Amino acid sequence: MKFGMRVWGGLRAALVMFAVVGAVSLAAAIVSTPAAAQSASSIVVEGNRRVEADTIRSYFKPGPNGVLDAGRVDDGLKALIETGLFQDVQISRPGGKIVVTVVENPVIGRIAFEGNKKVKDEQLTTEIQSKPRGTLSRPMVQSDALRIAEIYRRSGRYDVHVTPEIIEQPNNRVDLIFTIQEGPKTGVKVIEFVGNVAFSSYRLKDVIKTHESNLLSFLGGNDVYDPDRVEADRDLIRRFYLKNGYADVQVVAALTEYDPERKGFLVTFKIEEGQQYRVGAVDFRSTIAGLDPNALRAFSRVSVGSLYNVEALEKSVEEMQIEASRRGFAFAVVHPTGDRNFDAHTVSVVFAVDEGPRVYIERINIRGNTRTRDYVIRREFDISEGDAYNRALVDRAERRLKNLDFFKSVKITTEPGSSSDRVVLIVDLEEKSTGDFSVSGGYSTTDGALAEVSISERNFLGRGLFAKASVTYGQFARGYALSFVEPYLLDYRVALGLDLYQRQQLANNFIAYGTKTLGFSPRLGFQLREDLSLQLRYSITRQEITLPQTLANCNNTIGGSQVGNNFLPFNPTPAFVQANGANGAVDPTGLGLFCFSDGEASLPVRKELSQGASITSAIGYSLNYNTLDNNKNPTEGLLVDFRQDFAGLGGNVSYLKSAIDAKYFTPLVSDIVGIVHLQGGILNKVGNTELRMLDHFQMGPNLVRGFAPNGIGPRDINPFGTQDAIGGTKYWGASLEMQMPFWFLPKEVGLKGAVYADAGGLYNYQGPTTWTATSELTTPQNSNCIRPTQTPPTAGTCTGLVFDDNKVVRTSVGVGLVWASPFGPLRFDYAIPLTKGQFDRVQQFRFGGGTSF
Repeated sequence: MKFGMRVWGGLRAALVMFAVVGAVSLAAAIVSTPAAAQSASSIVVEGNRRVEADTIRSYFKPGPNGVLDAGRVDDGLKALIETGLFQDVQISRPGGKIVVTVVENPVIGRIAFEGNKKVKDEQLTTEIQSKPRGTLSRPMVQSDALRIAEIYRRSGRYDVHVTPEIIEQPNNRVDLIFTIQEGPKTGVKVIEFVGNVAFSSYRLKDVIKTHESNLLSFLGGNDVYDPDRVEADRDLIRRFYLKNGYADVQVVAALTEYDPERKGFLVTFKIEEGQQYRVGAVDFRSTIAGLDPNALRAFSRVSVGSLYNVEALEKSVEEMQIEASRRGFAFAVVHPTGDRNFDAHTVSVVFAVDEGPRVYIERINIRGNTRTRDYVIRREFDISEGDAYNRALVDRAERRLKNLDFFKSVKITTEPGSSSDRVVLIVDLEEKSTGDFSVSGGYSTTDGALAEVSISERNFLGRGLFAKASVTYGQFARGYALSFVEPYLLDYRVALGLDLYQRQQLANNFIAYGTKTLGFSPRLGFQLREDLSLQLRYSITRQEITLPQTLANCNNTIGGSQVGNNFLPFNPTPAFVQANGANGAVDPTGLGLFCFSDGEASLPVRKELSQGASITSAIGYSLNYNTLDNNKNPTEGLLVDFRQDFAGLGGNVSYLKSAIDAKYFTPLVSDIVGIVHLQGGILNKVGNTELRMLDHFQMGPNLVRGFAPNGIGPRDINPFGTQDAIGGTKYWGASLEMQMPFWFLPKEVGLKGAVYADAGGLYNYQGPTTWTATSELTTPQNSNCIRPTQTPPTAGTCTGLVFDDNKVVRTSVGVGLVWASPFGPLRFDYAIPLTKGQFDRVQQFRFGGGTSF
């Protein structure tokens, strides 16, 4: 028995040894078979219908000895799968051959979108990667669905659902259908600020672009949640604090959270303000031989004692660096440094001028401009290929390109050039629509209802030209205007503007006459600095007065007398009228002597009518200084406009007219903004030419609120005429106003209240008349001008009565409601005059506004 067990054990060991040896021999035999040693050309391809067999074989790369081993076969398998052309790939080795069996992906016959109402098919088609007549790739289809959802999320629809569906068709074709459930827009329900002490949340909401949703949000779009906009808001908040002296500010985070109950986002900005600094000292240093740092002092916008302002610091660096370049130091670089004094809350600023690296611009490559011509972009650069690289000039060019408002985004970056001292500027642009078609409507207590249709293009023909045509039709005002601007005349930074216009002002409750004006005006604009501009202009206009027949008939002849070829007029006294009836005189000779018996227009108006159309040829200029923080809704800064016009270069009108208008905005306390408004003007005679009534200043609520249009100043007070306001040659005005928000209303409503006090005056009429009353006049009946009592009147009788009170200062106080509505800016004012002239006209309530849609 023991012997048998030993024999069986030995036999079992022998069998195991034989099996191992056999397996090794079989493996060696397999490896050495011809199949393993085949080349790629001997691979058998099965199942392919559209893809060529040689194309499939090309994915199998043999080794250096031309042999396909197991590893390279596996690499070829993976490469085929990654092409996305096949649903399945299998490799087998029957009879020692390599056989590749493929199942091709179907071809997309049609791509359709269902359920999309807010985004057009054309836009979605350009965004997805799957294309008709292309191969279906399921991973690509899923990627396309995610891309479509992302497009909707960018437009604020975060509840979007995109479901791709593949419908099989004959001949291995499929239709690809994307079913879209768009969902409502996802707005921003609440914006909160944490850590802000110096500025209220109400004020900071003015700084950012994101707004909270409200009932009128459908007219805008900034209430829709956009993560990119929120991130940009962080930088806007930071820049706002840095501008106001908070050098240590940090906007730590912008947290966003979706609230399912409110179906919107909650946005929270966390701020660490730090302390406010003022400028303790300003110093200038230079390491460049020959460059005196004090020569750059005049270009500094930073002064001792002022709030530390990073924007002013950056503009100073830019202007100083440009000035150094102009002086021949092309590689000069200005580095500002600040040394904080935490106890005194001051920053000592040092402008250090050093020699920068000698780097030149090799090329300027512009990308993304499909419509705008290259030269329109390049002319915004003060540097070109071959010039020394100057970061300040590059930053200025980027800012100018953004200000053109032709592009959604502008970004200028640098890339290494062909050598270490060369750089390539890359200008990446994304264009946007620059054409506008608008229908505007409005109403005001001055002009009544008004409508305007206009079409404009800011980038006409892609050449950077501006063109606009508009037609206005209203209750009391009508006309058209054509405008054209070439911003770079003869390749210089000089704007040439051409304006052709026709206006018709109809008689209304405030003036008894109408005017027709046809004008043409070329102008040249110069940007002297970022905050200072100059405009030179020439204008030629044809103007005439129109009067209703009832005010110009002058058909009563009783009371006049013929003296030679002249017919003497007669202005009857009330006693004469009572005794003889309302009789007047006529002027058949057209010499400017008029009757007033049945309510005729005032003498200056009638004289303008008798002289017919006038031609005014004038040259002028305007200087504009603007440091406002926001042109539409300013809270800080100064705006000054000074204008002068000289008429007399041809035509039959001559004068010298000067006017100045200045507004100063400053934040007071708790979001209250103070406004100081000063204005004044003077009209001077030139030579012996008489001033026309139409050239005089006409004032009303534009000078002192609470008065009617044309309600202030000299007036023809003949009791038998229309008693028209005839204007003055001198005026001045001053206004103090405080605007404050309604804190109990959401910020996005855009409603503010105003309280104000106005003062001003309009004096010194110098137009056609024969007599001027003074402030001693109490009633027209006491004037010696309304005489004589006999018939006919004696020669030399006055024909007009102008009351011009130069001793009265018109004043008023009032309240206003200012609404930055989605329908356009609206303003309501109620003012009470405190002092007024004897014949001034009052209008306590005033309303004006309008919009484009």
